[in-house]
Amino acid sequence: MADVVDPATRSRMMSGIRGKNTKPELLIRKALHARGFRYRLHCDLPGKPDICLPKHRAVILVHGCFWHGHGCHLFKWPSTRPEFWRGKIERNREVDCVAEERLSAAGWRVATIWECALKGKSRLALDDVVQRCADWLISDREHLMIQGD
Repeated sequence: MADVVDPATRSRMMSGIRGKNTKPELLIRKALHARGFRYRLHCDLPGKPDICLPKHRAVILVHGCFWHGHGCHLFKWPSTRPEFWRGKIERNREVDCVAEERLSAAGWRVATIWECALKGKSRLALDDVVQRCADWLISDREHLMIQGD
């Protein structure tokens, strides 16, 4: 199936996608700050975590479902240039696994919040997501994953 927009429009659309300060990330940051958690942004750690909480020796990764190949309703394999996209998304998944292993090996606790937990038909209430994060931060659990229902 051909793309529904011309190449120039697609290029403009893709260039507008950012890797930092995304809407889901900003929602989590604002809510954690309101609950009294202080953090650093984009620390120089493996995988460049979105949110770093040194006091709790924890990092939070806010993953976009498309870019990280999550198996939810927000992810769909593109029909144009399928080899390119399969390679790119598989590589993103590999990089994520390596980064999480390196963070754990360095003594950091890792939480992953998927975009589908914050938007779409399976989203959770923001207060529930933030409460789960807050509970995890004050616990001694190593990992946390939050995704949509």
